[in-house]
Amino acid sequence: MNIPQHSPAAERNLAPILTVLQRVLPAHGTALEIASGTGQHVAGFAQGLPGWTWQPSDAQDDAFGSIAYWCAQAAVANVLPPVRLDVLAQWPPVGKFDAIYCANMLHISPWATCAALMQGAAQHLAPQGVLITYGPYLERGVPTSPGNLDFDADLRQRDPAWSIRQLDDVVQQAALVGLAMRERVAMPANNLLLVFSSSANPPPVR
Repeated sequence: MNIPQHSPAAERNLAPILTVLQRVLPAHGTALEIASGTGQHVAGFAQGLPGWTWQPSDAQDDAFGSIAYWCAQAAVANVLPPVRLDVLAQWPPVGKFDAIYCANMLHISPWATCAALMQGAAQHLAPQGVLITYGPYLERGVPTSPGNLDFDADLRQRDPAWSIRQLDDVVQQAALVGLAMRERVAMPANNLLLVFSSSANPPPVR
């Protein structure tokens, strides 16, 4: 097994995100996590939502050992073996999901990944399924925190294709494939959790 990876940010934001997921998701379902990274999130979600079966994924095979490590540490049996999934490539035959979750990917990858994520989600969500994204966003008419401005400048310096995305642009990409933003939840550290679902089949009121 590769040396397990650890993200202090993932450790900090796990509990606040899980609290929202426990509210917006039903007691049972199947979920696909895009860009699982260290595996800390999927391990914690599997503990906090034991009625759900979780499919972790990542574009980098070297993340798989870390995902397995954190799931073993959490002693969860409701997490499937991770699969390689690059949103810009053809998605593997993973099936349909009641929820697709993606955190902190859009700002550290090319803008094309946003359209690819939306297109893949539209194809792989069950009729009443939801796409949930988490991370920093810029909002027109809403002052941007100094921390996010500094973060955005740092991202652009590291890679010109990276940046904190405009929320309106993300929502527009979702709309192009028939997904509508149903909820915007303000989160700690100037992040947002967004819930999308099919504009034709909104999720039932929970």
